[in-house]
Amino acid sequence: MKRPIVGIIGNSYLLNDNYPTHAGGTMNSEAVAQVAGCLPLIVPTDPRFVTVDELLETCDGFLFTGGRPNVHPAEYGEDETEAHGEFDRCRDAITLPLIRACVDRGQPFFGICRGFQEVNVAMGGSLYPEIRELPGRMNHRMPPDGTLEEKFAIRHDVHFDKGGVFCDLLGESVRTNTLHGQGIKTSGPRVIIEGHADDGTPEAIVIKDAPGFTLSVQWHPEYQAAEDPVSRVLFTAFGDAVRAWAADRPA
Repeated sequence: MKRPIVGIIGNSYLLNDNYPTHAGGTMNSEAVAQVAGCLPLIVPTDPRFVTVDELLETCDGFLFTGGRPNVHPAEYGEDETEAHGEFDRCRDAITLPLIRACVDRGQPFFGICRGFQEVNVAMGGSLYPEIRELPGRMNHRMPPDGTLEEKFAIRHDVHFDKGGVFCDLLGESVRTNTLHGQGIKTSGPRVIIEGHADDGTPEAIVIKDAPGFTLSVQWHPEYQAAEDPVSRVLFTAFGDAVRAWAADRPA
């Protein structure tokens, strides 16, 4: 049986410091293929190579991945500072209108870390450049050293609003990893924050009145998605939504 296609948003990298590439983490493909049960397809997010319309017609759903570059603050009306870090304006040019189009069409997507932040910005929200500098906030960044297991280790709780989509799927709270520096400052008009860390940092969002799957999380559920019970539930639900879209895809 033909698997539906999930476009995995790729990131730009310099391989060996001089060879330009578009790439996606293997764990993203593993989660899409082995847990969601879909065909992973890495997208070169650059408007020179792809258009939003082409992606919408080619893919059945999208995984908006994490990545070191941040959404440029001009996208939410603020000036660039050193605290905002690195940027990828080509990715911004594809992902932000793609998110809005998916919301309008009911085409499913799942946002992770930077993808979570992209969803908020695409829907009219803004970001803090460095949440660990805010009073009362913990350091959500990954440890600078250590093994992959240590960097992706479970580090804090996320609490969900009763009656929300996340609570229905996962219960009132879960334990997650954390590997991000930025976070939601103001939520977009249709962005519903359903989950928070203990320090108040938004961790889980959905889009109000969207006809399709719009779940996004600030942590990284793609890590060991088949083994982690929280990740497995999220990627299974995403895969089910993508299959439903593919089966009843508009002409």
